[in-house]
Amino acid sequence: MLTITQALVDQIVAHARKDHPDEACGVVAGPAGSDRPERFIPMLNAAMSPTFYEFDSGDLLKLYRDMDDRDEEPVIVYHSHTATEAYPSRTDISYANEPDAHYVLVSTADTDGLGEFQFRSFRILEGEVTEEEVKIVESY
Repeated sequence: MLTITQALVDQIVAHARKDHPDEACGVVAGPAGSDRPERFIPMLNAAMSPTFYEFDSGDLLKLYRDMDDRDEEPVIVYHSHTATEAYPSRTDISYANEPDAHYVLVSTADTDGLGEFQFRSFRILEGEVTEEEVKIVESY
C-alpha cells in the first residue's frame, strides 16, 4: 500500500495538468528504508511527448547524487498519461528499474467517466505489474 499526503497528491496532479498535453514525470524522495514519500521533485520530460516520458540523463544523475547526499531514495516514480488510463504501458514496465518504488500514474484524460483525472499506484517487479491501494492522509 502507498501512504501519501494529500499535499503530495495535489502537487503530482498539478504537475500532470501543467505539462498536459505532454506527459509529466518526476520523483518523490523519502528517507532511505522508510517507504515514506516526502520530497516532491518534478522533472523535465526530456522527450517532450504526449505519449512517452524520459528523464534527462544529466538531471537524473544530479537527482541520484542529491538523494545520496540526503540519505534518501526514490519512494515514488510518477508520470502522467494524457490520453489513456492510468495503467503502465509496456514501455513503462520495461523502464521500471526501481524494485522498491511505487510507480504512480496520473491520467489527465477522463477515460472512465469518473472525473478529470485518475491517480493510481503500482509495484513493478521483473515485468510483473501489481496495483496497490493508495491511502491519502493529511500528515504522517
